[in-house]
Amino acid sequence: MTDEIPPDPIALPPEGAGHAASGAAVYPLAGGSLAQRRAIAVAELILCSSVPTQVLLQAILVGLGWRPVTTGGGFSLSFVVTMSLLDTVLLIALMIILTRAHGESLSALWLGRRVVWKEVLLGLSLVPPIFVMVVIILNTVRLFAPVLHNVETNPLEQMATGGLINAAAFGVLGILAGGVREELQRAFMLRRFEYLGGDDVGVVVLSIAFGIGHWVQGWDAAITTGTLGAVWAMLYLWRRSSIAPIVSHAGFNSIEVLRIAIVGS
Repeated sequence: MTDEIPPDPIALPPEGAGHAASGAAVYPLAGGSLAQRRAIAVAELILCSSVPTQVLLQAILVGLGWRPVTTGGGFSLSFVVTMSLLDTVLLIALMIILTRAHGESLSALWLGRRVVWKEVLLGLSLVPPIFVMVVIILNTVRLFAPVLHNVETNPLEQMATGGLINAAAFGVLGILAGGVREELQRAFMLRRFEYLGGDDVGVVVLSIAFGIGHWVQGWDAAITTGTLGAVWAMLYLWRRSSIAPIVSHAGFNSIEVLRIAIVGS
């Protein structure tokens, strides 16, 4: 017995696609030299890293008169939620366009060949051990390297305090921009690392970047978050499906928001 379903294979380019005539479809990652494929992979990694899209979106929102910080100096929840959700839509659209442009299957990339409900159960079953792992890593770092606990009050967690509406808004953000977007993004990027050193390099590079991306929460949180990124990356590579990582990530974020709303940041 197996929990795999019949494959939806990644579409291969037609023979000779690398030398297509003018006007014909081009599959950049399937044709051309290795140097060309690597250059395209790097360009797509940067484009879909969230940095260019968030810089663009922030500039547009600020240009429209929206302030990213409150009068008290904290992050504006409405600004962060709006920008992050817009970034989620934009990034997913970009990844769909680029995947299709290479003649690849979105189903093979993000769903894989696994039975969906089994992947959902796997993701849910991983939430408690991941939560425990985070508690252990965070407290170990603070015990042996207290200097890394350089942010007393997490500015992102603060946005989940202040009432049910704030917690709900931040929870939606954690599920959609965190669980869904980041795991689809991770799978897309790991695919690009097939041309840039392989899966192991991808896991290391993306996990470091994932941690650094959370530096505003403190270096102890960045180390913990980077470790989480490695766990979810390895889970994707094991299952070749984004479903379990999405469910696990979204479940963890939901528990964190609930904890913050009840206990405080």
